[in-house]
Amino acid sequence: MKLLRKSDIAALRKNAFRAISLGANVRPVVKFFNPCGAATWLFSELAEDGDTLFGLCDLGMGCPELGYASLSELSGIRLRFGLKIERDMHWKAARSLAEYAEEARSVGRILS
Repeated sequence: MKLLRKSDIAALRKNAFRAISLGANVRPVVKFFNPCGAATWLFSELAEDGDTLFGLCDLGMGCPELGYASLSELSGIRLRFGLKIERDMHWKAARSLAEYAEEARSVGRILS
């Protein structure tokens, strides 16, 4: 399964434009997770290069942070038992990325 659908890419690009040009505090579009571990990512933006994602990154070590990640690198990760990084198909953002980040920093992990 591809991590991003065409509709996700469009929403992520729209958010990138809004964040850069309007300074808008946007909501995450997708949630990725490691099915074998504690890593979770909430991404709100995709750069023009089609590979650089921006969002809340939590590698499961107690210090989630806002930052960048490569879609191609996340897609290329191979885990035990042939598993890969997955997208939570049922997740929908309830608040802005900044609100998720504030909450995650206070408890040491992404809660949703």
